[in-house]
Amino acid sequence: MKIAIIGGGAAGFFSAIAVKENYPNYEVVIFEKSQKLLSKVKISGGGRCNVTNGCDSIEELCKAYPRGGRHLKKAFQIFNNKHTIEWFETRGVPLVIQNDNCVFPVSQDSQSIINCFLREAKKLGVDIKTGMGVKALRSVGELLELQFLDEKFPPEVFDKIIVTTGGSPKKRGLDWMEELNHKIEEPVPSLFAFNMPSEPVTNLMGIVVENVITGIQGAKIKANGPLLITHWGMSGPAILKLSSYGARKLNEYRYNFKININWVNELNNDIVANELSTIAQLHSGKIMSNIRPYALPQRLWMHLLEKSEIPADKKWGELGKKGVNKLMNVLTNDEYSVKGKSTFSEEFVTCGGISLQSIDMSTMQSKVCKNLYFAGEVMDIDAITGGYNLQCAWTTGFIAGMLK
Repeated sequence: MKIAIIGGGAAGFFSAIAVKENYPNYEVVIFEKSQKLLSKVKISGGGRCNVTNGCDSIEELCKAYPRGGRHLKKAFQIFNNKHTIEWFETRGVPLVIQNDNCVFPVSQDSQSIINCFLREAKKLGVDIKTGMGVKALRSVGELLELQFLDEKFPPEVFDKIIVTTGGSPKKRGLDWMEELNHKIEEPVPSLFAFNMPSEPVTNLMGIVVENVITGIQGAKIKANGPLLITHWGMSGPAILKLSSYGARKLNEYRYNFKININWVNELNNDIVANELSTIAQLHSGKIMSNIRPYALPQRLWMHLLEKSEIPADKKWGELGKKGVNKLMNVLTNDEYSVKGKSTFSEEFVTCGGISLQSIDMSTMQSKVCKNLYFAGEVMDIDAITGGYNLQCAWTTGFIAGMLK
């Protein structure tokens, strides 16, 4: 049996290794369009490679996927984050789970993951061909024929093929799959920071607020977690998650929208108002700038006072009910205008791809083209930040590699 893997990234290597472990006598070849293998793995997690997430349950794991989570439930019963950790550690890559549940190699270097894949592929006899982009794929009876972008390479015929080409930023990158009658979900960006060119908050660049709640105005989409103020706007998990949950909606808005921020992570406004009133009673003689509620960073607190039109040298005892309400509103429902997005090459994730309606999720085999399988981001599955996108590559690659 001859098996082709199209794409030399995370899902490509994982599925190639899975095929060879399941069927040692099969011929397996990876075709990679560029000259670089595993390039996204190399730069993921800031060059440290966030291989998975340490969350405790399959239910929690599924919630991290705005698109595809429900469909992955059974797949995660076959291969989940616990299996990923065991897989790498039994192949000589010790891992560590951080406080935020992100899992990294102990080496804190993505090269450890790349070396592991190259070592396993070599040991198992996986053939790897770079500079061989695929132009088209067609059925020839029970077999599948690959045609290459560079015509000096003649077409090759295989018994089964696994497509692991990653996310395509444009729909035309999936035309060759649409020609085989697969349904394509329009690709749009996911996981991006927000640009705020007209907002003075960018003067506070470098400030991190550990736990905020963010929301998109006019849509019931919220996220929480740490928020980072940057020189162009806002980033950090609370923003990246919001961009993932709202990927399609924000594309409709053409990345011109407003967000609300709850800086104190408290949804009950009465509790916040009571906290402010208590401070006003206990510290009535102190000036506003010297007592920061909820241990907010000093520069952010000064910014919020200015936004509430409350003088920084005003005394807490002079705040009054009207002042308490103004402050409560800015702490729990602050508003910022977003105009544009910033994507990071290492975190570039697309929402969209091969529709899951065209894939049998129990085997990852195409429903419209026999002996063709999919794994990784080429499918319409994407996740929030935290190691989940790579986990999807491992899970779908492992199952596709069973060739069921």
